[in-house]
Amino acid sequence: MTATHETDEVRVAQIGEYQVITRPPRSDLVALVEIAAQVAQVPLATINLITDTHQHQIATAGFDASVCAREDSMCNAVLHEPAPVVLEDASKDPRFAENPFVTGEIGDVRFYATHQLRTPSGVVIGTLCVFDTQPRTITDEQEHALQALADRVVDLLELELRTRELSASVERLEEVQTELRRSNEQLAAFAGQVSHDLRNPLTAVSMALRMLSDEIAEKEAEREPGLQYLLARAISGAGRMQSLIDDLLAFARLGGELQRRPVDLDAVMRDVVDDLSTALQGATLVVEPLPVVTGDPVQLRAVLQNLVANAAKFTRPGEKAHVTVCADKQDGAWRIAVVDRGIGVPAEQRHRVFQPLARVDDSVEGSGIGLTTCRRIVEAHGGRIGLEESPEGGTTAWFQLPEA
Repeated sequence: MTATHETDEVRVAQIGEYQVITRPPRSDLVALVEIAAQVAQVPLATINLITDTHQHQIATAGFDASVCAREDSMCNAVLHEPAPVVLEDASKDPRFAENPFVTGEIGDVRFYATHQLRTPSGVVIGTLCVFDTQPRTITDEQEHALQALADRVVDLLELELRTRELSASVERLEEVQTELRRSNEQLAAFAGQVSHDLRNPLTAVSMALRMLSDEIAEKEAEREPGLQYLLARAISGAGRMQSLIDDLLAFARLGGELQRRPVDLDAVMRDVVDDLSTALQGATLVVEPLPVVTGDPVQLRAVLQNLVANAAKFTRPGEKAHVTVCADKQDGAWRIAVVDRGIGVPAEQRHRVFQPLARVDDSVEGSGIGLTTCRRIVEAHGGRIGLEESPEGGTTAWFQLPEA
């Protein structure tokens, strides 16, 4: 393909984006071309857009717009000139002496001045042209004014194009918002159903545990003192589970609205350790001092519980879990880390595991939604979450929360 053909393709594509060739003349362009005629003090003016085959007069002053073959166009002959072309009498210029717009076949042009229409990307799409059937001259001030008007033609074309693009973007955004509202409504309905399905049996379990505890307290407290303690822990765990279910479902329904207040992560970790007593059996757990942060305590407990449970779960064959929970301040934010010595997560998988239902090791039980929930909670707090390799070759799961 030749350079000329490539240039024509680019020009035609740009003209097509402006969408003016096939539409009625725009009033703003007509007004501008009338001003051009007044500035040059001539009776005739036009805005020409030149495609690969034709010249289209999209706005005119002093005559009716028309379309002609590109080879008949006067402006096409000087479209690539480095500067505006201003001729007192075009019939005396070799480039136009035989042109049908000069010879009388189409027109009787004598005075002729043309200024390129150059887009912001540098594509010349046509000209602003003023002319007369009588020879004449214009001043430098008039020529400069015509050049400014040619620039304004492109500005108007660009403004309308960007307005259309913005309108299309707004329309797409409205469609996305409509879809988001629909999805949120479905999520709310799903959350309500899950709440019903989970809350009812959990309530029944809690009631049964309390009744059993009361019965033991009355009849067998002395004979089975350890059983009373175990029941108390079970009732406490069921209560925390009920709170976790209620808050997580509320979080889903409200689209991330959190109950923010100071949260002592040391106290949260004590609850997490209690809840995970079975999962952490035999494991070495080191909990370094943790900060007080601002956030939703139940949501943040869900994050810590999920990360610690994962660290205890994904161990190397034949080894017990070794988990360290620590925190440090970085760039005005608290970074909480759960470090293990387990099997690790390959670097190429560390981003994917935060996607819904993504799993790395199918041999270990799990739903694949825990880390997705963690990411949503942390991001709702204005923070970040990620995985990296720990010094012992396992995984460091970290999340970062703003200090305030």
